[in-house]
Amino acid sequence: MNYWLVKSEPEAYSWAQLQSDGKTAWTGVRNFQARNNLRTMKTGDAVFFYHSVSDKQIVGLARVAREFYPDATATEGDWSCVDLEPTRTLKQPVTLDTIKTDATLKDMPLVKQSRLSVTPLTRAQYERILALAKG
Repeated sequence: MNYWLVKSEPEAYSWAQLQSDGKTAWTGVRNFQARNNLRTMKTGDAVFFYHSVSDKQIVGLARVAREFYPDATATEGDWSCVDLEPTRTLKQPVTLDTIKTDATLKDMPLVKQSRLSVTPLTRAQYERILALAKG
């Protein structure tokens, strides 16, 4: 299994909306590195959901429900999306401030490449986030 983090402004598409929808196509990614990360995702991979801009915290855990396919929202170019479905809300959100000061998490792409909307995580980072989120 691989581990990932996706970012969304809660005003645009929130964790609560994903829970309500039950599943969503993760469309609209227009960065080549993030697109390539989407194309690496496999069904069943774990995906943390991060609220960017206003909340700046990891709030939920989802899973890849369908591997990459063409993004229907793209009017030109070779863009992809995946389907995500919620797994569970984190008991304790993990804030960006916590991530930046944690020895295991401070080198995450979220910190080093802050504008990238889809990033990989190591197993150690995944497990540390779960521990900070109280399981």
